[in-house]
Amino acid sequence: MPTFTANDLNIFYVEQGHGEAVVFIPGLGGDHLLWRRQISTFASHFRAIAIDNRGAGQSDHPDIPYSIEQMADDVAGLLDALGIDRAHIIGASMGGFIAQMFALRHPHRLNRLILCCTSFGGPNVVPMPPESLAVFTHRTGDPETDLRRVWAISVTERFLREHPEALEEYVAWRVAHPQPLHAYQRQLAAAMAFDLEARVHEIRAPTLIAHGAEDRVVPVENARRLHARIPHSRLVIFPEAGHLFFIEQAEAFNRVAIAFLKGEEVSL
Repeated sequence: MPTFTANDLNIFYVEQGHGEAVVFIPGLGGDHLLWRRQISTFASHFRAIAIDNRGAGQSDHPDIPYSIEQMADDVAGLLDALGIDRAHIIGASMGGFIAQMFALRHPHRLNRLILCCTSFGGPNVVPMPPESLAVFTHRTGDPETDLRRVWAISVTERFLREHPEALEEYVAWRVAHPQPLHAYQRQLAAAMAFDLEARVHEIRAPTLIAHGAEDRVVPVENARRLHARIPHSRLVIFPEAGHLFFIEQAEAFNRVAIAFLKGEEVSL
């Protein structure tokens, strides 16, 4: 299985296709499977690469402090390992934190940036609703139950009802590739410490901010605030979609994102 070494950790990734590189970064607890509905489609246009962040998926899970800065540097290490000078970066939720940090720490290696269901962090974001926060911070002790609770707040009730197979696929994969509790807690601590409000205006790469209108994890107002602070950014809000809008409305997101990365007109 493809891995590379960054800061003495083995980091897992998958790739498909040829051309300009696009790196997909998952969110808290997630791995490359999060982007299954994107990889094959993007691979028809780009070299599509998805990383498992430290502490998740098939990457190493050390019980040491993690930071968003480290995870951004892991992405730079991925580019080094694959001999890639510059890449487009797509990050979702915590992966959006990592993508923003990459844009500031490694601007010379970034082509275009897509930030999905994310925020600039810190005290001035619109907070997660308390009932959603409890799902992420209070674990039941049963991994499958926890996975089902997270999925239920991450998609709309309509998608949950109409696509039960998506939930079962997610649960089966995550049960087969479990994240140790300590690694989840280390990722969560890194995400909660993230705050780029004072610096996010420094991002100069062409940026698309994409969000689901019915996001119950990162309220959609955060996308508008991020859009207001990143110069010349574009904002696309997907109606009737939740936190994982790029799964719920994969075809629409893929079309918009590919057009943006190619420098074409972006619209729903």
